[in-house]
Amino acid sequence: MNQADNAQKRVAALCFRRSGPLYWFNANDLEVSPGEFVVVDTEKGPDIGQVVCVRDQVPPDHPEPTKSVMRRANQKDLQRKRQLHQKANRALQIAQDKVAEHNLDMKLVSTEYTLDGRHLTICFTADGRVDFRELVRDLANVFHCRIELRQIGVRDEAKTLGGLGPCGQPLCCQRFLRDFQPVGIRLAKDQNLPLNPEKLMCCLRYEQEIYSTARDKLPEVDDEAQPLQNRM
Repeated sequence: MNQADNAQKRVAALCFRRSGPLYWFNANDLEVSPGEFVVVDTEKGPDIGQVVCVRDQVPPDHPEPTKSVMRRANQKDLQRKRQLHQKANRALQIAQDKVAEHNLDMKLVSTEYTLDGRHLTICFTADGRVDFRELVRDLANVFHCRIELRQIGVRDEAKTLGGLGPCGQPLCCQRFLRDFQPVGIRLAKDQNLPLNPEKLMCCLRYEQEIYSTARDKLPEVDDEAQPLQNRM
């Protein structure tokens, strides 16, 4: 097998926002390096992503990519992306006014255009299902592009908006966590924390193994104290 055949099998992992999830694309014979910005073909349309790593094949737990890296992003592409980001911020304000007009119980979190400006994704949170069909039609008449309203969870909202955790540090999900691991009530029980779903944060998983091991060796509350060596 020659070098050209090897190059055609190369794949690149891209992220589209800071600490966002990784998406795999065929790099084909395009030589790209981590940190570079590239233009890719997505299901929504062309967009710009940043290369995180390049491999000869995708990891076993990921499906084979069906989309490809089109080219490296140039200064014109990056300027276009910045302009669309500003346009998306203005669109968020307009969309919030429209949500109020339609009296819908939903909170808009973010807006994002594809690189061609033909697709606008609006992410929101809500306690339940929301009938936003009339809202979508109204927004399409305002923005003259395809509108996608996507409901996200509170952890995705925190990742998008950011903030400080109880430790005083910026939220882990915004700094370095690309994917969410399940965080359930059991973690709070094992760590003797209040069973408040709103307090179930990603960091509860970091010390879970230590707490579980300690609980197996420590006495129950109100048990008579015994020498430690008798409990080991």
